[in-house]
Amino acid sequence: MTDWKNFDLMNPTPEHKMLRDMVKSFVVAEVEPQAHEYDRKEKFNLVLFKKLSELGLLGITVPEQYGGSGLDAVASIIAHEELSASDPGFCLAYLAHTLLAVNNLAVNGSDEQKKKYLPGLSDGSLVGSMAMSEPDYGTDVLGMTTTAVRKGDKYIINGRKMWITNGALDDNKTACDFVWLYAKTGEKDGRTLLSTFIIEKNDPGFYVGQKIMDKLGMRASNTAELVFENCEIPANRLVGAEGDSVNHMMRNLEIERVGLAAMALGIARRSIEIMNKYANERMSFKKPLNSYGQIQKYIAESYAEYKASQAYVYDTARRLSLNEEGNRLDSDGVKLVATTMAKNVADRAIQVLGGYGYVGEYVVERLWRDSKLLEIGGGTLEAHQKNITRDLSRAGF
Repeated sequence: MTDWKNFDLMNPTPEHKMLRDMVKSFVVAEVEPQAHEYDRKEKFNLVLFKKLSELGLLGITVPEQYGGSGLDAVASIIAHEELSASDPGFCLAYLAHTLLAVNNLAVNGSDEQKKKYLPGLSDGSLVGSMAMSEPDYGTDVLGMTTTAVRKGDKYIINGRKMWITNGALDDNKTACDFVWLYAKTGEKDGRTLLSTFIIEKNDPGFYVGQKIMDKLGMRASNTAELVFENCEIPANRLVGAEGDSVNHMMRNLEIERVGLAAMALGIARRSIEIMNKYANERMSFKKPLNSYGQIQKYIAESYAEYKASQAYVYDTARRLSLNEEGNRLDSDGVKLVATTMAKNVADRAIQVLGGYGYVGEYVVERLWRDSKLLEIGGGTLEAHQKNITRDLSRAGF
């Protein structure tokens, strides 16, 4: 019988608690000292990123037989919350690698493809990304125009992908080592066929277009345009069969969205810690700032909303399978709720700190800027609202 009195939803096993403590220590020692600098320089800290392999984080959900840690969804969520509490931009690069690229391959790739790429992706010698969005198509994935045409034992790929996290690894526009690419391979019975391909950085005809700068937030992760001009790849880089991409997307969508919700938890928790400490120490009219009702409202509502979102996110992660669809309703739900919660909490933190909240030294302005991306990337708020309404109607809720 479960001992509910002592059950820790956020650390359901001793192994989860050990993982959280390990990541927290790494964040304090390695991530926090560089966060402000790399945000201001709009640079991805590739050296620090590769250090995550020493903790087993780069292949956190990859089965041990392929060089990974073989951990569950809750473990992945713990890592994302802790990293995001310090540097959401760096964490976004981590999410693009571990969830969008690596977990996608671990779940959907062939045994041969897994053996070839997963060890390197897990030990940090390869950095991964996922390319789906295009200049004119984001949420409307079936409208994408990038094409892949088979010619003998090769595929010829043409098109452009936009807003690709980890698309470029440095200022010299070096392409990502491994790209999980979605492209159109034709139509069947009036239905668009989307197919999945693995791209390597040295494939002929593949290069980085523009590196996207001057973003509102998430500046510590590189975002780039990827260009395919008669890009030739071997036919064995097709994942599954032609037309399988929708299945691949659906199998990976839940962990991606719960991971983004976990990032929101990290942003909110750090914002609450900062505003609570400041309001306790700062004196106004000879009284602590937190003795005033409006400030109490900001802090109390932020804490309550954070804890509610935290319970929802971790409960959803606990019930999530990494290998199949099962709870798309709540993976949409946690991202819908938690991301806006994080933005609102960071906004309140700026308000509590006043002028100090508006400058980089106190961190919350960066957290506020970074939080906005979570309402857009990985599915917009409007897409989640549509999905939830549709799924509830089908379920007869």
